[in-house]
Amino acid sequence: MTDDLQRAKRPVSALLAGPYGHPLHPVLVPVPIGAWVAASVFDVASHVADDPRPWAQGASWLLLIGAIGALAAAFVGFLDLLVIPSGTPAARTALVHMSLNLAVTGGYLAGFVWRRGAGAGPEPVPWGPLALSLGCLAVLAVSGFLGGKLAFRYGVRVADEATQSEGYRGSPTHHPTSGPGAAAPGRARS
Repeated sequence: MTDDLQRAKRPVSALLAGPYGHPLHPVLVPVPIGAWVAASVFDVASHVADDPRPWAQGASWLLLIGAIGALAAAFVGFLDLLVIPSGTPAARTALVHMSLNLAVTGGYLAGFVWRRGAGAGPEPVPWGPLALSLGCLAVLAVSGFLGGKLAFRYGVRVADEATQSEGYRGSPTHHPTSGPGAAAPGRARS
């Protein structure tokens, strides 16, 4: 294994970023994602509910909760980024992922400030902040796809090759019945 790959398997700090194989970044990202998705649901609910005020206020606070959660996730995600060898497809993907997440967090914070400036009246969430939230949610989906690519395709800080192959080895008595290398029906594997 090359030195770059070995370096990519060591976190900057296992205490801060989680040990190799159990990174903290994927554990923290459900907080902002969940808060921001819920905020969008609350935004829409404010337009269909009899009393839009609690939905609009709840959406506003969910934007802030999501931003705080995103900052925590960004901190440990940045530590993960530091160990990815530069110039690699994983590093380029990570930089785009980080940039999109920073833009999304900025967009949601701007939406929070916009809503607070508009005041929380008895009306539904104004269309401008609602459109901003939905736009941010679309960008968040793209960024989440890239984050999944980093973990599941490139294996960034998830599992080394030996551990990955261990999970795919069959037991001595196990014979696959389909897929490459499987025995044809009626014939034994040699």
